[in-house]
Amino acid sequence: MSTTVDIPAESSAAAKGKAPLIGLTSLSHAKGRGYNKGFAICDFLLRLGAVISALSAAATMGTSDETLPFFTQFFQFEASYDDLPTLQFFLIAMAIIGGYLVLSLPFSVVAIIRPNAVGLRLLLLILDTVALTLNTAAAAAAAAIVYLAHNGNPSANWLAVCQQFGDFCQKVSGAVVAAFVSVVVFMLLVVISGLALRRQS
Repeated sequence: MSTTVDIPAESSAAAKGKAPLIGLTSLSHAKGRGYNKGFAICDFLLRLGAVISALSAAATMGTSDETLPFFTQFFQFEASYDDLPTLQFFLIAMAIIGGYLVLSLPFSVVAIIRPNAVGLRLLLLILDTVALTLNTAAAAAAAAIVYLAHNGNPSANWLAVCQQFGDFCQKVSGAVVAAFVSVVVFMLLVVISGLALRRQS
């Protein structure tokens, strides 16, 4: 006497119901990879813009000197960025930031090729945050000097010098504006890196 155990076979409908799960998983993975690649491309383009703005700020500040056409036997009226330590700090900081941005471009290209590289994206996020801090400090310090050059300070008997040194003030003001453009770009880079890391987690 034999005992037969009937094992219910999985219906074709159930099998068909499970099949799309694999397709949905691969589809969502490909979609996430596409988003990360888009973030990486935006990162690269923004870095190119930041390189231009940072190096323009450094170059403009480095060439901001003006000598007035009149002088005396003992005095020659001249204004230059190296007369003020704050503007010297600005030039050095923006040159460092520009160099960092140039060196970060190959890493950004690697992030486009490998959009799911978490370690690389985290490294760029940390370095961008440090560069953003340095950039903000340099731009804010130089902006305070530019404000005094344009408006002076009657309480401290500091006279506005931009009426005499117009070209100097124009170049310094342009360098400060370019530095703040770089600050905005760095903020966008930090946000993009954060979003890319969040999608990979």
